[in-house]
Amino acid sequence: MVTFFIGILILIFGFIFYSRYVESQFGIEDTKTPAVAFNDGVDFVPLSKNKNMLIHLLNIAGLGPILGAIQGILFGPVAFILIPLGCIFMGGVHDYFSGMLSVKNNGAQITELIKKYLGKSFYLFFIVIVSILLLLLACVFVYTAGDLIAQRFFNQSDFSLNNPIILSIYFVITLYYILATLFPIDKIIGRFYPIFGFLLLFGTLLVLGGFFINGVHLDNINFSNINIHPKKLPLIPMFFMTVSCGLLSGFHSTQATIISRTLKSQKEGRIVFYGMMAVESFIAMVWAAASYHVYSLNIVDEAMKGTVNVINNITDVFVIPVFAFVVTIAVVILPITSGDTALRGLRMVIAEAFNINQNKIINRIIIILPIALIMALVIFWAKTNSGSFSLVWRYFNFVNQLIAIPTFLYATVYLYKKKKNYLITLIPAIFYIFITTFFILNSDTGFNLKYNTACLSAFILSFIAVSLFCIIKLKNE
Repeated sequence: MVTFFIGILILIFGFIFYSRYVESQFGIEDTKTPAVAFNDGVDFVPLSKNKNMLIHLLNIAGLGPILGAIQGILFGPVAFILIPLGCIFMGGVHDYFSGMLSVKNNGAQITELIKKYLGKSFYLFFIVIVSILLLLLACVFVYTAGDLIAQRFFNQSDFSLNNPIILSIYFVITLYYILATLFPIDKIIGRFYPIFGFLLLFGTLLVLGGFFINGVHLDNINFSNINIHPKKLPLIPMFFMTVSCGLLSGFHSTQATIISRTLKSQKEGRIVFYGMMAVESFIAMVWAAASYHVYSLNIVDEAMKGTVNVINNITDVFVIPVFAFVVTIAVVILPITSGDTALRGLRMVIAEAFNINQNKIINRIIIILPIALIMALVIFWAKTNSGSFSLVWRYFNFVNQLIAIPTFLYATVYLYKKKKNYLITLIPAIFYIFITTFFILNSDTGFNLKYNTACLSAFILSFIAVSLFCIIKLKNE
């Protein structure tokens, strides 16, 4: 268990010290934030620090820190070190600059920040990628949340559209998404997210408490268990594509820009953006440890390892029955509370791209109704074409990690112009250019090159890409 506690200490002390260094390089100012300067009662609304913390935590969490941990720990105890290190030096840095550069630029969304700092070509490419990602996330979280609710609260095993209960649940979730997207952020999200956030944290602490009450078996890292994945997946790049939430997730850059419009002060950015990423990493660590223990008990079927079904095993082992419903509710609300803000983020990206004022609800409806129709078509396609949705979903992690790269790059441009330490963002950018390139070259859903060939090719392509960025972009700043 020593490795697990070392990971927790890395997370704690990394946040205490490194986040302050990152903040010092960014350079906070005592100026009016977009929430105060452009208060429109819809998206630009000043909220308290505590509300912003819990809203942002739920925005970024989804099922990622749980499902990613359940899958990532299959690689072995190395996850207890890689998750916190990734959070402190990459994920937290990514989320902080995503949010704070948006604050610095009047609450601009990720696509507009890409246009400003990286140019129109990057912008045109990534506005398509970001829009597809957000739309896909909203669809997936209707799908996953609906099936979880049907299974856990209605004892359903038929998840097809022929089941009227499934249809009804999907409809209710989609309707909630639309309302949460249309209404001012303080009316639905601002009121209910603090409660949901408490449930998430309480559920995680119940699992953690079970470690000390019931005992937990956690091996320490050594040379023999650096990678023990049962399917022999390579640690690099697969671990960094499997564990996103809790380590680094490009999706967070679309959510931090929502909260950039509700901060009252730039001083709150470190605890809201960096801090909540650290909390998410802590959640991932707890669920990774719980998964490792139940795997060691051999109570999980081989086919079920790495799936959401492991959550039931964890709950049974670590949580007393009277509190089991808390964990169930926490797991169910996670996809819902990320799906609605994914849709909200998509509305804001489209509104900003086409300069559509969002003060009037009719303008918000004009944007959201076509999106809702496309969502319905995608979900229908997914449920009626066996295997088609899972194929598209296999590309999700690739796209998710891909959109983290421009955030690191435009943060690098910002720091370079300010004559600050731009290596704190450039190095993570280089690493993920390599990881995402390596993955798509090696994956059977990509170019399916042999591992060593893909690795060398990714190294060469990454070197070329970074060299061009430094020569063309940084040299001209």
